Parts: sequence; structure tokens; C-alpha cells
Amino acid sequence: MIKRKTIFVGVCIFAFSTLGFSQELTEKEQAYMDSINAENAQNETTAASQEAYNKGISLFEQKSYIKAINSFEESIKLDPNFTAAYYNKGISENEARRFDQAAKTLSLLLEKDPSYSKAYFQRARAFQGSGEYTKAELDYKKSIEIDPENPNAYYNYGTLQFLQKDYDKAIQSFTTTIEKGGNLAYAYNDRASCHRMKGDYAKAVSDYEQAQKKNPNLAFVLNNIGTTKLKMENFDGAMAAFNHAISIDKNFHLAYNNRGAAQMDRGKLDEALADFEKCIAVNNKYAPAYTNIAAVKYKKEDYKGAKVAADKAIKLDKDYASAYVNRGMINEMLRDMNAACEDWQKAKELGSESGEQYASQNCGF
Repeated sequence: MIKRKTIFVGVCIFAFSTLGFSQELTEKEQAYMDSINAENAQNETTAASQEAYNKGISLFEQKSYIKAINSFEESIKLDPNFTAAYYNKGISENEARRFDQAAKTLSLLLEKDPSYSKAYFQRARAFQGSGEYTKAELDYKKSIEIDPENPNAYYNYGTLQFLQKDYDKAIQSFTTTIEKGGNLAYAYNDRASCHRMKGDYAKAVSDYEQAQKKNPNLAFVLNNIGTTKLKMENFDGAMAAFNHAISIDKNFHLAYNNRGAAQMDRGKLDEALADFEKCIAVNNKYAPAYTNIAAVKYKKEDYKGAKVAADKAIKLDKDYASAYVNRGMINEMLRDMNAACEDWQKAKELGSESGEQYASQNCGF
């Protein structure tokens, strides 16, 4: 971040005698005095702008992003040409997830200084955050064109390509990030996720394990290893990964949920239920855990308990298709076919193939 030095000019101003008579300045002397006064006023404004800017930097470092934005805004009002204030205001707005504002701030900066290369990268982040992927892609490309050695630009471009489901190009971007020594743990993790989305689970596990080596303290990487090994039906390997993730972060609710899924696959219903309940003890807003509790209780023929859990899942997420499918099955066992068909029809409307199949087979629609 750019910090600016403010230079104050020392000025010697002559005092004119006022004993008994007045003395007017010559035109030349008046012009000199006016220039000195203007320079002093400008220096005072510049100093105030710098003070607000430095305060913004301090607030940003404390992660007080909203207050930092306000300080940078004050700095800009005092000195509309202070480009570093625009840049850091844009970064703060990105961190505060005010992506539309960040894009506007960084666009103003680039109008003033089109060569401000880092601004293209930050504006790309803003466009990506607001879902304007085409604009984000153009800015990432511009950022890479200006600074082809910046690994962060390749990494972020890779995340954009992943969101666009262009996994092959995302793999290329993450590979370049790794080659240029970027954030290796995250780059390996995200490249692994591309491989997993392509169904290449062996490559995915290999990259996840590289990510784990680069940073052994990332519980989410171990969770990813576990979920991928589940897909490979390597239940022991999955359990080991989830256990390791939980040993790093005892409040990582996803690891409890996924370990519960592994326990279900192994037929250990009581252990699975314990994990799902631990998941919601950590995060009681996580709808999939309630759906999984419903599934366990369904298997244990506790249909009333299963319905309570399914109801909770749907209350938390009214567009959760799997929860409607499960509740339909539960209602069927409770001999309430009207409710079952309503649930399956809703699941069908939400795009569930299972919901469509149940509705067609059991409800005639």
C-alpha cells in the first residue's frame, strides 16, 4: 500500500510595521503572499488527507473494513487525486463484500491512472463477487497481461473458471499458480476439486494430499480428502481423513456431517446419528444434517422422529429438494400419501430426478 510523504515548505513572512500608519503591499508582494497562503492551505489539506489515509490503513489492518472505507473516503474528499486512497478503498470494499461499490471505486481510479495495474486485479475480484463473470474475466486477463508473474491473478482467474464449470482451463490456471510459487495449499486444493468434478478421483486425492503437505493445519483440505475417498468407497481412508480434520478443528461441522455419512455407508447407524447430532450442535442452521438425521431415523423405523428432522431441514431451506424427497418417503410410511405426493411433486419442481420418479410411480403425475 502506498504511503505518501507530505513536504511542508518553510516560509519566512516579513512583518510590516503598524505603528501610527498603514503600509500597503506592492502588487508583487501581494502576489507572493497569496501564493504562500495558497501553498500553506494546500499543505494543510494534503496533511489532513494523509492523516485520514493512514487511519484507514490502520483500520484495514484491524479488519475494521467499514470504518476503513469511511477513512479512505474522507482522504479522497480532501485530495481527489490521491490514487492510493482509491485503491485501498476498493480493497476494503472487496473485503467488506461491497462488490458493486468496489468496482465503482476502482473504475474511478483507472480513469485517473489506466496504468495502475493492481487495480485491474482488484476490480476483477469485485466483478467476480457480484457475479459479473465476463467483466471479471477481462480484468483478470488485463492484470495478467500487465504483470504475468503475479501468481494471485492466475489463482483468482482459476476460481472464476471453476465457477463457470470450465474445469480444464481452471486446472491450467491453478497449475500456473503453483509453477509461479503462489498460495500452494489453496492452489493444490482447488486444482484437486477440478479433478474431482471431472470424476478423476485419484488425481483429486493426490492434489489434496499435496495441499495438506503444504499446510497441515487446513481442516477443510482433510475434509475434501475424506469426501473424495467416500466417492471411491474407501471408507477407512475417508474415516481417517474426517477424524484428522476434527482433531484440527473440533468445531468443523462439515467434518462431523461427512463422517456421519461414512458411518451410514458402513451400516453404523448409531454412530452416524451421533455425528449428525454433533454437527447440528456446532451449527444448528445446517439443513443437510437434519436431512441426514431424518434418513437415519427412517432406517431405524422411527418415522415420527424422522419427520420432525425433515420438517426442520425444510424450515431452514425451503428449496432443499432432497429434504422433500425424504419427507415424502417418511409420509408414505406414516400412511399419508397426500402429503407424500405433495412433497415429491415439490422435489420434482425443484429439479430432483428422484422426486420426479417417486411422483410418477406413486402419484400418477
